[in-house]
Amino acid sequence: MTVMSTHSRRHLTDAPFLVAANGGVPHRRPVWFMRQAGRSLPEYRELRVGVGMLESCFDPELVCEITMQPVRRHDVDAAILFSDIVVPLKAAGIDLDIVPGVGPVVANPVRTVADVRALPRLRAEEVGAVTSGVKLLLDALDQVPLIGFAGAPFTLASYLVEGGPSKNHERTKAMMLADPETWHQLLGVLTDITIEFLRAQIAAGVDAVQLFDSWAGALSLAQYREYVMPHSERVFTEIADAGIPRIHFGVGTGELLHAMGEVGADVVGVDWRIPLDEAARRVGPGKALQGNLDPAVLFAGPAAVESEVRRIAHEADKALTLGAKGHIFNLGHGVLPNTDPTVITDTVALIHSLPSPL
Repeated sequence: MTVMSTHSRRHLTDAPFLVAANGGVPHRRPVWFMRQAGRSLPEYRELRVGVGMLESCFDPELVCEITMQPVRRHDVDAAILFSDIVVPLKAAGIDLDIVPGVGPVVANPVRTVADVRALPRLRAEEVGAVTSGVKLLLDALDQVPLIGFAGAPFTLASYLVEGGPSKNHERTKAMMLADPETWHQLLGVLTDITIEFLRAQIAAGVDAVQLFDSWAGALSLAQYREYVMPHSERVFTEIADAGIPRIHFGVGTGELLHAMGEVGADVVGVDWRIPLDEAARRVGPGKALQGNLDPAVLFAGPAAVESEVRRIAHEADKALTLGAKGHIFNLGHGVLPNTDPTVITDTVALIHSLPSPL
């Protein structure tokens, strides 16, 4: 099935982010940060006064402006669409809200096969505000690539089953292990929603996509392979014909990296717990890597930041000799809300000043 018409696709052949993702040698080390648009920026906090998180995600002009803010301020090599992983669930008609200080809260958690069968499906027109925001961004970004994204089926399932954020994911794992038939039906529905959401962004013109499996690190390798991997694999397979880089990222997934490298992504994100050269060994050759500065390092002062950035760049260079096809500098998770934005700007400049790996 064709994902999209490519008549409006931008051709950013020299963009360092895309060059590295595609296995080329960029003219400078590419860097962007997860959650680079958000609470660390005073201009973001000012814009969000009196505006709910989901409300802002469904306002094309706000989506465009918030996505652009870190690009203007930090000179990062990619923008990531301002949105949230629960946006397609909300758009499809699931009753949920993002509660400040808590996160996504689901009014009617999914606990039974009847609950799964009652879940709505997503139609592309229901995320028209998101795709309108993408189209505004393509004009505003000029030569800077735009990353679209979605939550992976497992992470979305955890929110739906638990009813909100969870430390232990006990209800999620209970369904997974005790009622695998219902579990796979649930993930099948969420996989369909994820694919539709990504296809809509791709059709609107994003230059790459990232699939966030934020909570996959809570799983054993055996659990991941049996209960999660086939669904994530289907997501990547269904968007492969778009011909754009596909990134996969999870937190605490060091023991899953080989499996995550098998699901079909072109770039595998690595959190700060695993050195990039070791990640290259675990993922296997032929994939680019993304990461992996600890977000807390940005609070440690200039000397510590420089030391850690140089260490990671060195490990990235070693990863390339081990078969990684490229490296995109990033944090090992998102920018923390209280991070000084000046430190982020200075860190980007430092990364850009380092020699590009050959």
